[in-house]
Amino acid sequence: MKRRPLVIAAATVGVLATAAFALPNLPPNPLSDTIDDRVFKEKGKRFATAAEAPTRGNQAFVLPSWIPKDATDVRIRVRTDGNARLIRFNLGEIPLDGPQCTAGTPHRIEDPELGARWWPGRIRAEVRPECRDRFQYQVAVRGKRVYAWTDGTPSPGAGQHSGAPAAPASAR
Repeated sequence: MKRRPLVIAAATVGVLATAAFALPNLPPNPLSDTIDDRVFKEKGKRFATAAEAPTRGNQAFVLPSWIPKDATDVRIRVRTDGNARLIRFNLGEIPLDGPQCTAGTPHRIEDPELGARWWPGRIRAEVRPECRDRFQYQVAVRGKRVYAWTDGTPSPGAGQHSGAPAAPASAR
């Protein structure tokens, strides 16, 4: 009986299993970024302040206008094949109140299927306002830390970048 093919197969399975567990937990680097983008269809960025985030260009990382300008430790995770996003930031002196964030019961939007080590579990129960920009966001506040997410549902009356009306979520 030949053991060599079995040893090679077992070693290959071991390497693949180790990579599956280790790669998502590595700090950002070219290898993990490529795997996130091509395999998981996700990308992430971190900004020390909201002012450092882009205001135009790659729309995936342009922050919604309702995020206070003095927010710090801004993290964003996006789907590269859609509009789902996770955003986390710390509030500064400017509160999360304004005409774009309503205090009523938010409309339910789907939880985005994104993975981020900095995203807490069971955040849905803490949803407070619904904030709107180009998309509708669900928002939860824990002390000074704010968690926001969207499944890409357009805000009522929001247009796409081309100026055309936004497609309903059911059409996507």
